[in-house]
This record gives sequence, structure tokens and C-alpha cells, in this order.
Amino acid sequence: QVQLVESGGGLVQAGGSLRLSCAASGSIARINGMGWYRQAPGKQRELVAFISNGGITTYGDSVKGRFAISRDNAKNTVYLQMNSLKPEDTAVYYCYRVDRGQGYWGQGTQVTVSS
Repeated sequence: QVQLVESGGGLVQAGGSLRLSCAASGSIARINGMGWYRQAPGKQRELVAFISNGGITTYGDSVKGRFAISRDNAKNTVYLQMNSLKPEDTAVYYCYRVDRGQGYWGQGTQVTVSS
């Protein structure tokens, strides 16, 4: 089993920044992918950003140029730096990890952007 613990959510004004962190523990593999999804009320969960073990990144169209994903393999941690936040970025952000072909989700952290 893999456990994911997220931190860094909160309330911020439009135009501000937040940094999310997600630390993985448990029976983790060296080769893996980690990323972030989000889900706003009444909407489907969507990809925010994903990073492979080798550092290849993928971003959702709505966050390109504003968000940056990175990882520290030694700490089994993935980060999401969110800049120029907009009210439409308000959602629960979920950490996601693919490990040995199986997906794992974090418990989610709320990000609220006020206008």
C-alpha cells in the first residue's frame, strides 16, 4: 500500500500564490508518476499537472503558464506551485500517484481563491 499526505491548501486572494506538497510513504516503487487533479463542486475531476519519474511534465490547459509541478525523488514528494490564482481555480486538489501500475489518491486539500 501507498499512502499520500497532502499539505499547503488554504484561502488566497485572486492573483496570489500557494504551494501544495504531497509526500508518499509505504510500499513505494522507485519508478512511478505523481501529479495533481482537482474537483470543483458540480464538476468532474480534472488533471492539473503530472510528472513522471524522469521529470516529464503534463499540464491541464487551464493552468499552463501559471502552475508548475516538481518532485523530490529522495523525499518521495511532489510539489505544485500555483501562481496567478483565479477564483475558478477553487477546488479540492487531490494528489495522485501511479505505482507498479496501480493508482493511489490522497485525501484532498481545499484551495479557495477569493475575488
